[in-house]
Amino acid sequence: MTAQVHRDEMRQDDDRAIIERSRRDPEAFAELYDRHAPAIHRYLARRLGRDLADDLLAETFLQAFGKRHRYDLDRADALPWLYGFATRLVGRHRRGEARFWRAVARTGADPAAGSADEGVADRVAAQSSRRDLAGALARLNRGQRDVLLLTASGDLTPAEIGAALGIATGTVHSRLSRARARMREALGGIDPLDFREVQFHG
Repeated sequence: MTAQVHRDEMRQDDDRAIIERSRRDPEAFAELYDRHAPAIHRYLARRLGRDLADDLLAETFLQAFGKRHRYDLDRADALPWLYGFATRLVGRHRRGEARFWRAVARTGADPAAGSADEGVADRVAAQSSRRDLAGALARLNRGQRDVLLLTASGDLTPAEIGAALGIATGTVHSRLSRARARMREALGGIDPLDFREVQFHG
């Protein structure tokens, strides 16, 4: 087997194969970082802003690396597992997150969103939507905000969110239902998940 063929096969490994290999060869874990760091960084930036996201991204993967021997190899996709570490780190910055959402609600300017490609009219509309959405998000409790943002930003299923947060799937459904009801009330009947393109994936 040539070195190139070996590298091509490694790139096609699922996450559990990478993690299993990293238990013998720690440097292999870098492939998991390369694969999932952009998604985790977007999620952290969405919750706390880009500056803090940079620091917490490194800490997320450091914690995951330290616990790779406990990873459930029945799970092919490690992204929900990584979102779990990231979400727990966000939890340590609850006040910072609330300040972040209140600032977005106040100004409409989202420092986590890249709006350089938006036209002026699109930016104005997006800022108005962000203000409404951010104000409503700031009023959710942490558990409700976690499941709503993992649903929207992470595109995770309730079962994956439950695994990420260490809670029952039924609890995820309950929190998500309450979060969406509270958000719809605050947003004049609009489902918050309709704002994904404006806010959650900005």
